[in-house]
Amino acid sequence: MRIVTISLFTAALLAGCATSGTKAPTPATVRDGILTSHSGMTLYTFDKDGADSGKSICNGPCAANWPPMYAAPDAKGGGDWSVIKRDDGKPQWAWKGKPLYFWSKDAKAGDRTGDGVNGVWHVVKP
Repeated sequence: MRIVTISLFTAALLAGCATSGTKAPTPATVRDGILTSHSGMTLYTFDKDGADSGKSICNGPCAANWPPMYAAPDAKGGGDWSVIKRDDGKPQWAWKGKPLYFWSKDAKAGDRTGDGVNGVWHVVKP
């Protein structure tokens, strides 16, 4: 009986490891044709950020209006996702090489009021 119990425990443990997610969850999702945070807040890119430059030029007052989509310190990119290091040293998510931001005037999930601001801010359409 003891061997059967240990075998069942081992099988359950191995099954849990196999389904525990070898694929990391993405930091955002697609809703209504645009990229949003998991809480539904719209994500934007800035034309002045060079694609694949690994850098954000939106700092200081710009970042107060356009808060970066910060990544966890140990976050790893993959596929279309990458992590850049901001001037302040904090990690920020980038999608297809472009750093991602929120717009401070979007009040609730689904708002897209930052699209087209100054002709250089755009919602992300995957």
